[in-house]
Amino acid sequence: MYQKINIDRRRLLGLALAGGLGLTMATVSAPGLAAEIESIHFLIPGGAGGGWDGTARGTGEALTKSGLVKTASYQNMSGGGGGKAIAHLIETAKQSEGTLMVNSTPIVVRSLTGVFPQSFRDLTPVAGIIGDYGAFVVTSDSPIKSWKDVVAGYKANPRKMKFAGGSAKGSLDHLVPAAAIKAEGLDATKLRYIPYDAGGKAMAGLLSGEAKLLSTGLGEALAMSEAGQVRILAITAPERLKDVPDVPTLVELGNPTVFANWRGFFGAPGLSKSKAKAYADILGEMYATPAWETVRSRNGWVNIYKPGDEFYKFLEDQEQQVGDLMRELGFLK
Repeated sequence: MYQKINIDRRRLLGLALAGGLGLTMATVSAPGLAAEIESIHFLIPGGAGGGWDGTARGTGEALTKSGLVKTASYQNMSGGGGGKAIAHLIETAKQSEGTLMVNSTPIVVRSLTGVFPQSFRDLTPVAGIIGDYGAFVVTSDSPIKSWKDVVAGYKANPRKMKFAGGSAKGSLDHLVPAAAIKAEGLDATKLRYIPYDAGGKAMAGLLSGEAKLLSTGLGEALAMSEAGQVRILAITAPERLKDVPDVPTLVELGNPTVFANWRGFFGAPGLSKSKAKAYADILGEMYATPAWETVRSRNGWVNIYKPGDEFYKFLEDQEQQVGDLMRELGFLK
């Protein structure tokens, strides 16, 4: 599925994949303590309709429908770019053994930029589970018909090419279009970015005309695209995906930007190694279920699996790579 592309600039956003995330179906041979987990409470650091929300609820749906757990509950806790939920999980650690918090690349980005003082090291990384390619989206009736139109419009007047995103300035939804614009040989510092609290509100900003384009994850755009409300101009995959065969990649349009945002789950600090492994095992078992394939294909996600120490090492590597990229683009000094 993932092919090497001989373009040096591709390193700009090959963060998740180049960092060793790997596209692989997970297999867990021994259920161990996973069989003892009957319920999971999912803590979601953003509002409804975003990538975190969809990942947590999709995972809970697959786990319950497949019978791997009996019940799943959900709690949306917006604020502080995700920092409010992280602080809550740390503060309530002793009572949160049954909680998994969903997160993704922004936990690295926002820690680096000082949006919140914590990092992944203050939590218990359980497992990375999916990759979600970036997507650039317009309304169905937009005069912008292609990525080349975006580039032409940006050259003419970058102030008019406003991008919406479901996260703060300097975060992932901002970083991805900035890297794509820079790869076109243009000044990414002039990019206008309008931040919203989660993907649902960002989509509403696009539909209302507050922004001309939406920078988001493919999973957040698919349902609206299939309903005919928006069009996906391009995605940041290295090659076309079977779930969206008609959507071009930036690579085939001559832009080397490649990016897949990982998403995964974290436990509270101090979570026992046996309980963390049990969570990782049950998430691994989930991949083989028809219920998960339904969720995965519906969102255009890529299956990944990095449990425990492997996930922690990946996060350390990505922290270095993301920091280098952000400095290159002027987001960090």
